[in-house]
Amino acid sequence: MIVGSDGWLGEVNRVESPNFDTRPPGSSIELIVVHNISLPPGCYGGGHIAQLFTNSLDPSLDEFFAQIADVRVSAHVLIDRNGKTTQFVSLSDRAWHAGVSAFCGRAVCNDFSVGIELEGTDFESFTDFQYHSLNAVIAALLAAYPIRAVVGHSDIAPDRKTDPGPFFDWRRVQVPSSVSVPAV
Repeated sequence: MIVGSDGWLGEVNRVESPNFDTRPPGSSIELIVVHNISLPPGCYGGGHIAQLFTNSLDPSLDEFFAQIADVRVSAHVLIDRNGKTTQFVSLSDRAWHAGVSAFCGRAVCNDFSVGIELEGTDFESFTDFQYHSLNAVIAALLAAYPIRAVVGHSDIAPDRKTDPGPFFDWRRVQVPSSVSVPAV
């Protein structure tokens, strides 16, 4: 897997989200943020995450959907329970995944990060397929950008986020020693 000059990963499914904007001038991608998501919470499959990221989620399908139907969010990449990888936003652009956040004293992590969503919850282990795909995406990002760290959403927004959660196994994230990851 490689990152193309247009910021799109080769060998992955592509579904374009309208929920992005341009990275600020001079910003470089230095951070990978790992998230978890399931829609409705605790349920997998169904395509609802893609619908959320493309502003096409039907609020009548679930009570929870009615609460979030007007939210405009995205991530660069989603990895489902079977390891299928879908990209929603070019890596060259700023996806709307981190919200109010800071890393090493630097605010607005969306400016300098890539957001990777894993289909899952804080209450269940992730699959071998997901770790395999996550490591393939991370390897492609490491080859293309000066990545300093791979962190969880909870590391950059600890007062409001808990993902990827206690069942995410940081020991399975394959990065060189020059790239920091949360302590296990």
